[in-house]
Amino acid sequence: MTDPWDAAAATFDDEADHGLRDPAVRAAWATLLLPLMPQPPARIIDVGCGTGSLAVLLARAGHRVSGVDTSGQMLGVARAKAAAAGVRLDLARGDAASPPFAPESMDAVLCRHVLWALPDRDAVLASWTRLLRPHGRLVLVEGRWATGAGLPAVECRDLVLRRREQALVRQLSGDAALWGGRVDDERYVLVSTR
Repeated sequence: MTDPWDAAAATFDDEADHGLRDPAVRAAWATLLLPLMPQPPARIIDVGCGTGSLAVLLARAGHRVSGVDTSGQMLGVARAKAAAAGVRLDLARGDAASPPFAPESMDAVLCRHVLWALPDRDAVLASWTRLLRPHGRLVLVEGRWATGAGLPAVECRDLVLRRREQALVRQLSGDAALWGGRVDDERYVLVSTR
């Protein structure tokens, strides 16, 4: 089965915030994400993991990381990246809307720039929160791009509050180090710890 993202796998990491090849960009993502995660070795799933850049970053920090993506080509790049980094990732081909993992099996669910593209976001968040152990963390990196696509922070927060008691938003647009340059659209991280 061919996935539309398969064709993008070879060049996906060319974007600074996708491949994290630049040490400064990688360090910026580590500075952002690692404090948001439970203490290692937490069990974390990277939903829509793509080429595995964030999953590898978390595994290097001592976490036990799973990733799910619909693209076999993206997962192939992620496997190679994990091997080159000397870390283990548990990667599965599957639907990001309903990851193939047991309920209450994760300490954290991480998703970057995927929720906005899924049709039934409320059902997706229900699926993702079912994966969390009690007091598990939901960490969503999303945005609303200049093209009009995406998910505004206020809308994302409202969606999460249907399933969780808390949803804290931090704007990321002004942090050029994360993106490899200046961005003019809305980008943010939402964290829910309960």
